[in-house]
Amino acid sequence: MASEQVAPADPGLAAEAAALDAADPLRSRRELFVLDEDTVYLDGNSLGALPGTVAGRLAEVVGHEWGRLRIRSWTESGWWEAPERVGDRVGRLVGAAPGQLVAADSTSVNVFKAVVGGVRMARESDGARDEILVDAATFPTDGYLAESAARLTGCRIRTVAAGDVPGAAGPRTAVALLNHVDYRTGRLHDLPGITAAVHAAGGLVVWDLCHSAGALPVDLDADGVDLAVGCTYKYLNGGPGAPAFLYVRRELQPRFDSPLPGWNSHADPFGMAPDYAPADGAVRGRVGTPEILSLLALDAALDVWEGVDPAAVRAKSLALTDFFLRCVEAYAPPGRVTCVTPAAHAERGSQVSLRCGGGTAGRTMDGLIARGVVGDFRRPDVLRFGFAPLYNGFADAERAARVLGEVLRSVRHACPT
Repeated sequence: MASEQVAPADPGLAAEAAALDAADPLRSRRELFVLDEDTVYLDGNSLGALPGTVAGRLAEVVGHEWGRLRIRSWTESGWWEAPERVGDRVGRLVGAAPGQLVAADSTSVNVFKAVVGGVRMARESDGARDEILVDAATFPTDGYLAESAARLTGCRIRTVAAGDVPGAAGPRTAVALLNHVDYRTGRLHDLPGITAAVHAAGGLVVWDLCHSAGALPVDLDADGVDLAVGCTYKYLNGGPGAPAFLYVRRELQPRFDSPLPGWNSHADPFGMAPDYAPADGAVRGRVGTPEILSLLALDAALDVWEGVDPAAVRAKSLALTDFFLRCVEAYAPPGRVTCVTPAAHAERGSQVSLRCGGGTAGRTMDGLIARGVVGDFRRPDVLRFGFAPLYNGFADAERAARVLGEVLRSVRHACPT
C-alpha cells in the first residue's frame, strides 16, 4: 500500500521496538489476523482487523447452514440461541457472568433501550426522578438518543462533564449515560467511582463501552454496573456492522421494560399472542430476528480472544501508547502536534489523539495513509491512532511516529500549538 519511501529509523528506537516485540507475550496473536506487512493499521478503534478464521466460517454458514440446511439451522445449527451464546462470549471480556448480555441490534438501538429502560426502573421507586445526565463530550449519537428518550419519558437532559457526574447526580437523577472512553481524546473515565456515586444518589448508570471493550479490562459485575452497551466491530474485530451488545445486571432483569418489545424477546415468540409478555433473562434485550450472518462472523472473530488475559492486553496497550508518544516526541517537528490524550495511565484508553491545527490535520492524515500508516481524522484538528494490542506491535508504533514526522515536514503551513 505504501507508495513513498519511508525515512530511516532512529537506531535506538528501532532496536528498542524490536526488543519489546520479541518480549511481547501477545506477539503470536498477530498471526491470527489478515494484515498487510507494508501497512501499519492503527484504526482498530473504528474497525478492527479481520481475524483469519472468519471468511471460512462465513462460507460454511452460507454454503451449508443457509444453503443446505436452510430453516433447519435455527435449531440444528443453534441460530436461535446465538445472541445469548455470543453475548456470553463477549461478557467474559467485559466482566459479565453468563446470562446478562445479549449480542443483538446496533449500539444506537441498545442505547435507546438501556436509557428508556433505566428511566422506567428508576421511577418505580421514585416517580420524581425526571433527569437524564449525559456526558457533555459524548459520542453524538448517544446524545441524540438521550434526547429522544427524554421526550418519550418526560425527562429533561442535563449535560455535564463525565468527571463532574458524581457531584451533579441528585434526587432528580434517573439515569446517567456515559462513555467509558472518550471517542475523540481517548480519555478513560472512572467507571467504578462514577457508578458508585450515581447509585449513592439513587440513580442508575448506562455505560457505553464502544472504545473500551477489548482494549482494557472491564468488570461490569464487580463494579455494580446497571446497564451497558457497546459495539463489537472495533477492538473485538467483529466486522463492519457487527451486532452490538446490551448488558442488563441480573438483579434488574425482571424489572427491565424495553421500549422496543419485539417478537424475539417474547416469552413465547412462536405463540404469536396479541399481547406482549417479556421473556426472562438476557433474552429480554432482543427485539427482532437476529442478524445471523454478521452474528456468526462475530462468533468466529471472538476465537482470537481464547486464552487471552485482559491484564496482559492492558499492559501492552499502555506500553504501546507510551512508546508511540516517545517516538512522536523524537520524530515530529517541535510544536507541530500536541497530545490531547491523558498522560496518566489511569485516564488513558487504547488510543492516542494528537491535535494538529492550522487546517492541516486532514491533509496530514491523508499523507500518513498514502505512506502506509492508517489512522483517522476527527474534525477539526484531531489525528487518532488506535492501538489494538492483539495485532499492533512496537515496530508499528515506531514506524507510525517516524512517518508522521516525515509528513508533518512535508505539509505546508505549520500547525500552531
